[in-house]
Amino acid sequence: MDRVLTGVTRTAAGLLGLALVVALWEGYKQLGPESGWSIGEARILPRATDLAMPHVWEMVSRLLEPETSASTSSPLWLVVLQAALVSLGIACVGLLVGTVVGLALALVMDRFRLAEHGLLPWIVLSQTVPLIAFAPMVKSWGSNIAVGGWEWPAWMSVAVIASYLAFFPIAVGALRGLQSPTVQQIELFTTYDAGYWPTLRKVKLPAAVPYLLSALRLAAAAAVVGTVVAEGSIAYMDGIGRKLIGYGGQASGDPAKAWAPIFGAAVLGLLAAGVVWLIGVALRRYRRGEAA
Repeated sequence: MDRVLTGVTRTAAGLLGLALVVALWEGYKQLGPESGWSIGEARILPRATDLAMPHVWEMVSRLLEPETSASTSSPLWLVVLQAALVSLGIACVGLLVGTVVGLALALVMDRFRLAEHGLLPWIVLSQTVPLIAFAPMVKSWGSNIAVGGWEWPAWMSVAVIASYLAFFPIAVGALRGLQSPTVQQIELFTTYDAGYWPTLRKVKLPAAVPYLLSALRLAAAAAVVGTVVAEGSIAYMDGIGRKLIGYGGQASGDPAKAWAPIFGAAVLGLLAAGVVWLIGVALRRYRRGEAA
C-alpha cells in the first residue's frame, strides 16, 4: 500500500510540475515584453512573440496535424515518435557499450591501485573534449572502415559518441561502489583465505549496485544528449537530432512545428530513464541503500 501511495504521490507531483511549467510559459507570454529584455547586447529574457513562444495549445494541436502539406504526409506526432525511437535504439547501444567499457575500467582500477592513479585523471580529462568537434572526426574515421562487403553505418558513429559520454559516470560510479565495502568486510574474506574474485563476486559487486544505478541514470542522460548532438553534427537523418535542426529552420513560417522534436527529445529522455528504472527493478534485492 505504501508503494502505491508513493507512486501516486510522485505521479501527482510530476503532473503538478508540468502544469506549473505551462502556467509559467503562458504567464510570461502574456506579461513579458515582446522584444525580450536585454542588458547591453546580452539577452536576459526571451521574446514573448508568437514566433518565439507559440501558445502551448498551438504546439499540441500542431502535433496532430500532418508533417507537411502533402496528401500522403503522416501526422507530425508519428514522425517525431518514430525519430525518437530510432534515437532511443542508438542511445541504448551507446549506453550498453559505455557500461561495458566503464565497468571494465572500474574493475581494472579497483584491482590495481597503480591503474587507478594512471587512468582516472585521463578518464576525467576525456570529458573536456568538445563533442561538436569530436563527432565529425568519429564519422570520418568510421567512413574509412570496411570489412569485405560490410561498411560502417552512420548510426554506429552516433552510438560511439553516445558511449563516449556514457562510460565516464559508469567508470567513476562503479569504482566508488567497488571501493565502498568496509575494511572489516574485506578483512573477513581475507581471513577465510578468499581471493580477489570471490571477494569481488560476494562483497564488492553487490555493494556497488546502488552506486551503479545512480551512475546509470547519469549515463543514460549523457547517452541521450550525445545521441541528439551527434545526429545533428554528422547529419544522421533518421534521428530526433536532425529533426531538431530541420524543423528549427522552418520556425519562421511554422513556429509551433519547431517545438515538436523538442517534445520528442523529452520523451526520449523519459524512455531512457524508464530503461534504467527497469534495471533497478531487476536488481532491487541489492538496493538496501542507494548512493546519492
